[in-house]
Amino acid sequence: MRPDDLVRVRHMLDPAREAASFAAGRSRADLDRERMLTLSLVKCIEIIGEAASKVGAAEANGLPQGR
Repeated sequence: MRPDDLVRVRHMLDPAREAASFAAGRSRADLDRERMLTLSLVKCIEIIGEAASKVGAAEANGLPQGR
């Protein structure tokens, strides 16, 4: 993996971990009720998507697929 792609993968992991911590112990009702929670999760997903869009295709194909 190219060094710049490794940095991008790390940039995806940090907000993914943050999103998981924000959502821990929360329900769908919390998401509907708490605008700040919703916006923070959306922002984390945006950051992940932006970094993911810059990872090289060959490297992206070699990454494990989440389910």
